[in-house]
Amino acid sequence: MPLSQKQHERIIEATRGRIKAAQKHYDLRLPEVEISFDVRGSTWGYYSRKGKERRIRYNAGLFAKHFDEGIRDTIPHEVAHLVVDCLYRRGQAKPHGKEWREVMALFGINNPRVTHNTDLSGITVRQQRRHHYHCECGPVMLSSTRHFRILRGTTTYACRRCGKQLQQSAE
Repeated sequence: MPLSQKQHERIIEATRGRIKAAQKHYDLRLPEVEISFDVRGSTWGYYSRKGKERRIRYNAGLFAKHFDEGIRDTIPHEVAHLVVDCLYRRGQAKPHGKEWREVMALFGINNPRVTHNTDLSGITVRQQRRHHYHCECGPVMLSSTRHFRILRGTTTYACRRCGKQLQQSAE
């Protein structure tokens, strides 16, 4: 079931409304935010910033299936990330820390959730391939994302049990 044009407009309107409420409360001029509907899989949405460009991205499939939940939970969640990003210098506030929770409380959400357990039946969920690694404790499986970070040399990963660096296994 695709997102209707009316639902699409309502999501944008609700997002802009939350932004205006935060601007008024904090006496702050928030930057323009691009709103898109290009998230896939099991994630409801993202807030991102590249330089001065800010975006809120939503999952149209999840909004189409669980519209009221998305309006109630996801929109304030992502707008709160925007507000925290504009109020605090990078690294000063944790993504779902005290500052984010204070903005969520402003939006009337006193016990905000970071994750969801929404019914995903009928939603296409991408599954990453798993890669075999090991340490002294035994085998460990890593996602493709982590595997390719290791191959690029941008990071290493340690075993959660013994703390030794993970090594790729011969599959």
